[in-house]
Amino acid sequence: MFQNLSEKLESAFKNIKGQGRITDLNIANTIKDIRRALVDADVNYKIAKDFTDKVKEKAMGAKVLLAVNPGQQMVKIVQDELTELMGGSESVFNVTGNPAIILIAGLQGSGKTTFSGKLANYLKTKKGKSPLLVAADIYRPAAIDQLEVLGGQIGVDVYSERENKDAVSIAQNAIKEAKSRNKNVIIIDTAGRLAVDEIMMNEVANIKSAINPQEILFVVDSMTGQDAVNTAAAFNERLDFTGVVLTKLDGDTRGGAALSIKYTVNKPIKFSSSGEKMETLDVFYPERMAQRILGMGDIVSLVERAQMQFDEAEAAKLEKKIRKNQFDFEDFKTQLQQIKKMGNLKDLMGMIPGVGKQIKDLDINDDAFKGIEAMINSMTLEERKNPDLINPSRKTRIAKGSGKELAELNQFLKQFDQMKDMMKMMNKMPMGNMPGLGALGKR
Repeated sequence: MFQNLSEKLESAFKNIKGQGRITDLNIANTIKDIRRALVDADVNYKIAKDFTDKVKEKAMGAKVLLAVNPGQQMVKIVQDELTELMGGSESVFNVTGNPAIILIAGLQGSGKTTFSGKLANYLKTKKGKSPLLVAADIYRPAAIDQLEVLGGQIGVDVYSERENKDAVSIAQNAIKEAKSRNKNVIIIDTAGRLAVDEIMMNEVANIKSAINPQEILFVVDSMTGQDAVNTAAAFNERLDFTGVVLTKLDGDTRGGAALSIKYTVNKPIKFSSSGEKMETLDVFYPERMAQRILGMGDIVSLVERAQMQFDEAEAAKLEKKIRKNQFDFEDFKTQLQQIKKMGNLKDLMGMIPGVGKQIKDLDINDDAFKGIEAMINSMTLEERKNPDLINPSRKTRIAKGSGKELAELNQFLKQFDQMKDMMKMMNKMPMGNMPGLGALGKR
């Protein structure tokens, strides 16, 4: 995510890193390179120029701090300005009302339907809401099918009227249905088009007028850059939406949409999304995104994603097993499944400070765990709970059952033993003293 932009900004800072002080010359060179990096990331030239003018003004007026070198000062100034450009702080998401009504709009292919499912899952699991998904796309039958599949995955009801070709009446009927079934949030997935057209604009505007939603979210494919910003401006003129959602952040994102959209339409980015998994939805924090763009990682978001997936009671049970050196393949399989729910592996690793640049050229396949799971699934329950039972004849059976070579199985078993040895060493220190674990336990 934002890999090219991150690299070019890092290159720009080289003009000033290692310098004894900030001067007109090294600022000028750095500012020129930052502006070029933003334009290359598909940020509008006027926005890029306004941004770099602010950075230059702050850099020229910056007090020289003896404990901070000029390069670090410039990075901090750029970080602060990137944060401000993307909204400054987290935006409030309004789900008051009985029911609260959320209208989803955007172009076809932007990820509206998938986002609708993710939002319903987020509101259900993190906010304790009882949502109802509404299929108001009257042109694409597959949209109704997709929403019903997503609703089934997350245990959320879906309201649809397959024969009704009036999106406004579908939305109005859905509100009545929600009230009768004590649903306190309605998420209405509307139709998209391949381009902005009058029919689509009129329809979504009519839905807005008829139902008076608390939130109107415009969903943007972040891979489309400046085109997405121009589309957002056209939608905003008609809808006056309340916020933006950036989708497909795990793709080849140049960054133009994320950096330009708040400046252009003066509406906050409220959520960011990556991948197809229902759990991969994040509240948008401008400061954290600025840190990621500058290669600083985002360890807070990584911890929050982990906390969403790891049950506290289960974690306590697992800690006891680790202390008693009883961690087995059944436990290992459970941990793998929870990690997979956290999202795209490369995206997750990119949240760790300093790792993003190291893995930029690596192809990290989300199916990397499949072979391991196949080997564990080929074991009997007894073998999973007591790995010491696995003798040569059992190994032959497990390898054959998982479609793996015996050498691959042996390597996996060896790595598992090494991991258990590491856990034995960890047992010698209090859990609260382990990096990260003590802090997690206090949250």
